[in-house]
Amino acid sequence: MLEIGDKAPDFALEGDDGNLYRLKNFKGKSAVVLYFYPKDLTPGCTQEACDFRDLHTEFSQYNGVVLGVSKDSLASHVRFKGKHELSFVLLSDSDLAVHKLYEAYGEKTMYGKTSLGVLRTTYLINKDGKISRIWKKVRVKGHVQQVLDATKKLHVTK
Repeated sequence: MLEIGDKAPDFALEGDDGNLYRLKNFKGKSAVVLYFYPKDLTPGCTQEACDFRDLHTEFSQYNGVVLGVSKDSLASHVRFKGKHELSFVLLSDSDLAVHKLYEAYGEKTMYGKTSLGVLRTTYLINKDGKISRIWKKVRVKGHVQQVLDATKKLHVTK
């Protein structure tokens, strides 16, 4: 079970731009926001992505980088990113390995029915590669502002 203060597990995932991304490549950034979401072009996921887009300048101002992760294909990510003019990288984890590593896949209950699926989860990782904050069972409304506020605090305390 991942906890605050743990070293964030490294990963290698392909981004919507065709590049391979590893967590260790971001060492030295004040904050890496790694957010897991269920599906491109769905209402909640679109709102969350657009909220990150709208606050992208602020995240950059605090030396933060945002990475969105879902099981969708790269082609789906390219469509999603283009349609909503997203300003950050979307990573494809089609086999759910990184989702499972970060505990963002598991049992969830919707409308009284239990099933396995993606758990909307966000990690804030500091410049040393350690987990500073974890948001599980994320509610989209107001979430990105909470992440930005935590990113600002990390930047101030670096």
